[in-house]
Amino acid sequence: MRLTAHTDYGLRVLMSLAVMEGRVVTIEELAERHGISRNHLMKVALTLVNLGFVKSIRGRGGGLTLAQMPGSLQMGHVVRSLESDVELVACLGSGQCNCVFHGACKLTGALGRAVEAFFAELDRLTLADLVADPCRMRERLAVLA
Repeated sequence: MRLTAHTDYGLRVLMSLAVMEGRVVTIEELAERHGISRNHLMKVALTLVNLGFVKSIRGRGGGLTLAQMPGSLQMGHVVRSLESDVELVACLGSGQCNCVFHGACKLTGALGRAVEAFFAELDRLTLADLVADPCRMRERLAVLA
């Protein structure tokens, strides 16, 4: 299983905003600090705003801030919200499955349990857990405290 770049960038944005708490952070600043396209980050930010994870402040001095406390953002919920397709194989989905072994093999159940375990582990983590060492995180972002 591989997370999309959209989800990866979304998680990076959330972690960045968490360690730069109390600041309004621009897309331009995030793009520069992470070496990510501004246009791509704009799409990611819009998704995060629409999901209610981030607030957008318009106008001069505007940018992004967290919409929720880091301790209340469960990473499993965030990843489920950002990922459109977490089905490892077609038979895990709700659509048409054209596998000849559908319903006869044990792979579907095993993969389903693996996906559940993946999200169970993420559900144990909050954004606050991911940024438990904010000084080191800010250092990596080259942000002065």
